[in-house]
Amino acid sequence: MPELPEVETTRRGIAPYLVDHRVVALTIRQPRLRWPIPPVLRRKLPGQKIEAVERRAKYLLAHTAAGSALLHLGMSGSLRILAADTPPGAHDHFDWHLDSGRILRFTDPRRFGCLLWQASGTTHPLLAALGPEPLDGDFDGVYLWKMSRGRSAPVKVFLMDQKIVVGVGNIYAAEALFAAGIHPRRAAGSVSLARYKRLAGEVKRVLAYAIQRGGTTLRDFIRPDGAPGYFEQELFVYGRAGEACKVCGTPIRAVVLGQRSTFFCPRCQH
Repeated sequence: MPELPEVETTRRGIAPYLVDHRVVALTIRQPRLRWPIPPVLRRKLPGQKIEAVERRAKYLLAHTAAGSALLHLGMSGSLRILAADTPPGAHDHFDWHLDSGRILRFTDPRRFGCLLWQASGTTHPLLAALGPEPLDGDFDGVYLWKMSRGRSAPVKVFLMDQKIVVGVGNIYAAEALFAAGIHPRRAAGSVSLARYKRLAGEVKRVLAYAIQRGGTTLRDFIRPDGAPGYFEQELFVYGRAGEACKVCGTPIRAVVLGQRSTFFCPRCQH
């Protein structure tokens, strides 16, 4: 699944082609994605000028005076800016026709993505209970330490809880915990303030660097310009079970936590 850096890479790729342009029409080939595309969006979005494109967690919001289109890439979705006469493929589910003569096209083989509507002045229910952004000032080690008190869940599960902090998915949680030297199975409530300060710093560093490098190319995700991300080749633990740790040479181990594969170095992380 595309994680925060991939979604941010997408936002930065499409925003220059959307902001200050008007959506003149919609072509919807598949009205049922993860949820049905709501009729209100079909009525409200055409004719609107896009004022800004924002990312909240792993969602993208295209803001207009009438409200905001809410998009999620799901497991395999991608957004591209294309010439209006580009023929659609089998998994190209909708196009936004822009006044520039280009289109924004959504492709999603698995149809787990979504296109929804957020009325002006409201917060969509999918966004209402989300925690702070990991790259914002509200997220730091003190915040993590306070939120973790009394929690027995593994620290990796805690870190991936979207009510605690948004957008720290499986890949980057594993990499940040490795960089901070924290074992993913350690109880969240047993991690010290000093170690949470280091972990928060590593979350920010790993995510910022992944964004700089274009995200992590896994399975179906590609950037809006068609080029792959470059962070995958630099992963220290994720997906490297049985391979030597790049720091100490100990074989990387894998366990399942919260129904997700979790990778760690048994020597570097404790």
